Amino acid sequence: MKASKMLISTLKEAPNEAKIDSHILLLRAGMIKNEVAGVYNYLPFGLRVLNKIENIIRKHMDNAGCIEILCSALQPKELWEESGRWMKYGPELMRFKDRHDREFCLGPTHEEVFTSMARDLIKSSKNLPMNLYQIQTKYRDELRPRFGLMRGREFIMKDAYSFDKDEQGLEVSYKNMYDTYSKIFTELGLHYQAVLADTGNIGGNGSHQFMALSDVGESEIVYCDNCNYAADVEKATIFVDIHDDEQLKELQLVQTINQKTIEEVSNYLKIDPKKTAKTLIYHDYANNKIVACVLRGDRELNEIKLVNALNSNENYLELATDEEISQIGTYHGFCGPIGISVEVYVDEEVTLMKNIVVGANKKDYHYINANYGRDFTGIVCDLKKARENDLCPICKKPLKQERGIEVGQIFKLQTKYSEPMKCVYVNEKGQNIPMVMGCYGIGVTRTLQSIVEQYHDEYGIKWPLNVAPYHAVIVPINYNDEAQQKLALKIYQYLLDNKIEVILDDRNAKPGFKFKDWELIGIPYMIICGKRSNEEIVEFKNRQTLLKDEINYKDACEKIISAVKNI
Repeated sequence: MKASKMLISTLKEAPNEAKIDSHILLLRAGMIKNEVAGVYNYLPFGLRVLNKIENIIRKHMDNAGCIEILCSALQPKELWEESGRWMKYGPELMRFKDRHDREFCLGPTHEEVFTSMARDLIKSSKNLPMNLYQIQTKYRDELRPRFGLMRGREFIMKDAYSFDKDEQGLEVSYKNMYDTYSKIFTELGLHYQAVLADTGNIGGNGSHQFMALSDVGESEIVYCDNCNYAADVEKATIFVDIHDDEQLKELQLVQTINQKTIEEVSNYLKIDPKKTAKTLIYHDYANNKIVACVLRGDRELNEIKLVNALNSNENYLELATDEEISQIGTYHGFCGPIGISVEVYVDEEVTLMKNIVVGANKKDYHYINANYGRDFTGIVCDLKKARENDLCPICKKPLKQERGIEVGQIFKLQTKYSEPMKCVYVNEKGQNIPMVMGCYGIGVTRTLQSIVEQYHDEYGIKWPLNVAPYHAVIVPINYNDEAQQKLALKIYQYLLDNKIEVILDDRNAKPGFKFKDWELIGIPYMIICGKRSNEEIVEFKNRQTLLKDEINYKDACEKIISAVKNI
């Protein structure tokens, strides 16, 4: 392709909306263009990269025995009512009515559609196991779309669904997809970590996320170098190491005027925050109730764990207002578990603590020497967010913490959808048995941006060769110079004949302008035809290393041809 015929829409500066490097570079390199908040158009270079990523995914999915189909994004309300998710999914579901007042949604995911398809088309156990997948656009009405393709309202996803006869079959299918995802992200060159994860709105009883490691990732993961335990903080558990042999002391009410926060109370009473417990009051709108949750004072609540304990939805859980707190007979800053009139959820760690400080549900007062079991009780569960240096639940060594971008997630759905939707097969006894399902997603567009996040420098994107929009670019210093033009055309044709995706920059522009464009766009190899073109000597530049060599044009071409053959 000749550059003069291409749509090259590079920018000197990124729009103000872009805050992280990968988003800035995708906009500046002319890979994407914003339509409205959270919605992007894919320009020629970006589309080529996207197609290559999709084809790598397809190759590995096909090799794993999966079958590609394509479903409509338009989904009828009735299917979601069968699964029970029409209202439970939350405000991210884009709902609308057609001219006949029939209700639909734009699919954020496709569990219901695939389950109904399997229900209608798979009748015999002879057809199982089966894994169907698609690469398709999804829609979610994100409250705060941000960071470009990382969190949008419209995005491309590869989603797959396995159907098995039993749990043993699901385990095989799940392991197959785990291994397949590992191959996909390895081939894409991502530095990633597979971690245990919460199942969220999708449901099921087991899940792993594949995290592209990045300081700008929205997800936090903890992991153990010793035993390879790894989990998203929403799912992570820890070993609770408390051996408090202190004798129980008498419960006392103490005045703590205007001392509301854990820090204030600890300083006022001259105690370690680890000897306090805080009580947070939440309104669970899904179950229409106010609840209290108690955890150690220096801990952060993991709201996902609370949602799971309540069998609720994170979209319907909010901290209670001061008015709601006063209505249950307590005061903001002085809430506590003793005598409170609502359901109490207690973190397991608090049950092992002795003689702790808690709010007294009385303005300007706290209790000291409070103890679980004697002074208060509640539903015991894990509510705390794991953090660095907490102890690994497997080997009890200190955990490490990093941030990551979720690029894929796999789930063991079991019969969560097949049972209510009557997706069954007939066994050898003539019985209707619910199919056992798995679900496997890859955020294709998020993966694209994650690659940029991991592969860039001060000059622009550094695409891995196998996903780069083009393999090489030929840049004559002066295209009007006869010798340079002749050599450039010769190289161009030679590379095309050897099936190299190559650009000839025939634009009438200054060399510096051209170089900056291709460094920004991230073409892996650049061949520069300059003053030694009469000698058939070119400058060969590697975008990954920025190293340049003056070599014969044939040697430059062979380097590119060899590299492309090896991807």
